[in-house]
Amino acid sequence: MATLNDVSQCVLDGELDEVKALVQQLIDAGIDPITIINDGLIAGMNIVAPLFKSGEMFVPEVMESADTMNEGMKLLKPLITDGDIPSKGKIIIGTVNGDLHDIGKNLLIMMMESRGYTVVDLGVDIKEEAFVAAVKEHKPDIVGMSSLLTTTMMKMDSTIKQLTKEGLRDQIKIIIGGAPITQEFAEDIGADGYSEDASTAVELCDRMMTA
Repeated sequence: MATLNDVSQCVLDGELDEVKALVQQLIDAGIDPITIINDGLIAGMNIVAPLFKSGEMFVPEVMESADTMNEGMKLLKPLITDGDIPSKGKIIIGTVNGDLHDIGKNLLIMMMESRGYTVVDLGVDIKEEAFVAAVKEHKPDIVGMSSLLTTTMMKMDSTIKQLTKEGLRDQIKIIIGGAPITQEFAEDIGADGYSEDASTAVELCDRMMTA
């Protein structure tokens, strides 16, 4: 008989095929789907995050773990309603205009979702107006912007200015990240926070949501 620990270990090891069989066994045994999610799938990802932060796991392995968690979720989602899983908050994430990099963004999305956040992925090369429109439509708690090029960094500044002009700035927290970004730059453009990697970005969002 499969256990919740088996599911967690599957996520940690990135075993896509095995996780489906284990989750199905738990479903058939009458285990509550929310319990399987929280104490099995998410518990596994909660082990992954600190290992990634400490350098014991790398991006491809983390993505395998996240994919494994999502495979398990596919079996469980039809059994629950959206209201059964409380969201920790809503975050909009996008790579700024002129920048097509998305590995860091996608990794952050996986880790945010595994921690219980509702994530709206805008994609890459997102113009200032698109961030504004998304904030108006989705009413997020946090907006995350990514840039991997020094030539696109200032698009973060112009996006914040546009959000301010539209009267939306005070309604949200803004976090930024990417290879050329620093804490000093974040302060200069008026962002609420900066993170050097996906793991610390999740911790930053946790602090913002409980502040």
